Amino acid sequence: MEAHVERALREGLTEEERAALEPAVLAHHTFPGRAAAPAEGAAAATATATSLVTQHVAAPLRAVWPIVRSFGNPQRYKHFVRTCALAEGDGASVGSVREVAVVSGLPASTSTERLEILDDDRHIISFRVLGGQHRLRNYRSVTSVTEFQPQPGAPSPYCVVVESYVVDVPDGNTEDDTRMFTDTVVKLNLQKLAAVAEESAASSASRRRD
Repeated sequence: MEAHVERALREGLTEEERAALEPAVLAHHTFPGRAAAPAEGAAAATATATSLVTQHVAAPLRAVWPIVRSFGNPQRYKHFVRTCALAEGDGASVGSVREVAVVSGLPASTSTERLEILDDDRHIISFRVLGGQHRLRNYRSVTSVTEFQPQPGAPSPYCVVVESYVVDVPDGNTEDDTRMFTDTVVKLNLQKLAAVAEESAASSASRRRD
């Protein structure tokens, strides 16, 4: 496990959460064989950047996973997605392809993405970028959702969402630059996911009381 991934787990999670999530992180959220940025003077290679981001969500799995698994509707929680249309498949089968239009103001306009994993038992989804008008080439993302039982005084179970990625480092950028930019986008998306899921859970609880 790379140092920055270990640091993200230490900083974002409790010891109990880390212990519970580490097997899944090792199995699904690492990218063995990736090419790090070459040292100065080394032979040129396509360098990649990878990272991992965690997000606590004060909502149970039943409120969080349906949002995350909706491959055909990423704009529900992804800040910078303007529209999404399925080009192939039903959005619930591996191999489905979506065409995403990005909001203006970013160094991107479109992205073509393929669903690689959708595991409703382990609550894992993964997609790969096939093409489009943007700088994040060969982007691949894995997101998992894990439910934890409530802490003392907490009203209900909560979730920890883990999202990891690997992406080519664009020409003229460093690995750290690429990681900083992509981490920012992922963090904003996961923060919105938490807000959307928590609102959904609160609405469901209110309806049950009524």
